[in-house]
Amino acid sequence: MARPNVLTMREWKAEFIKTYETYSFGYCSYAQYEPGDELTNLYAYGYLPFSGSPDAQSVFYMARSARVPLSNYTFTSENRRIAKMYDDQFIRTERSPHDFAVDEDAVAFCLDYFSIVHDARIMPRERLLHILADPVCTHVITYKNVDDPVGHVLVARDVTMEHFWFSAFAPAYLKKNLGMWLMLDCVREAQKSGHSHYYLGTVYGEKALYKANFEPLEWWDGSAWLCNPHNQELRTRAKDDTHGVQLDTWQQSLRRF
Repeated sequence: MARPNVLTMREWKAEFIKTYETYSFGYCSYAQYEPGDELTNLYAYGYLPFSGSPDAQSVFYMARSARVPLSNYTFTSENRRIAKMYDDQFIRTERSPHDFAVDEDAVAFCLDYFSIVHDARIMPRERLLHILADPVCTHVITYKNVDDPVGHVLVARDVTMEHFWFSAFAPAYLKKNLGMWLMLDCVREAQKSGHSHYYLGTVYGEKALYKANFEPLEWWDGSAWLCNPHNQELRTRAKDDTHGVQLDTWQQSLRRF
């Protein structure tokens, strides 16, 4: 699928790495989300929300993201296997990011998850509150087992799309596929609501390949949304990330002197 024709948001580029030997030069693309802009347009251009600095709010960066076209999405056999593990076990509710941010127990739940699964430095309290205060974060979806929280999902949503931005869940479910089920359930609910696309975030490295279990799946290559059988090309690129391929994707098809 080609890039849309018109984007009204403010865009800019920042110079990054270079590999002069192969004439490969990096420029990072950014965009500012401002009042009157539509989230749909930014996401359709391959942008995702940036949350790496307290000095930047409602800024987007361009990356290899993936999205599920919901009009013809159906569960794969792997999706069905995960769904059977947790369907009908939890109560799903939604609230505003502001209401979530003032709930100390909910904030602590998320911070505990990030400190255990990743590193406390990845998601300090200040960063989490910064994300919850960003207008890009529109809803927090909570899953409970009776009264006990099981997981929370921070999403960006408008009338045509939703983005699974961050999730956190109880440590007891680590290595038990709950994270994948949360994503599956959000995709399924967005489809029921009539959304056109569900954005899953970036796909870099082999650790992100669980997202390739969605079919059909489109992924952004810097200029267009691509789709191929069983997401094979996306899988190859993610594996190449791990092994450090040095040529840009256009130059990989060229002969060398």
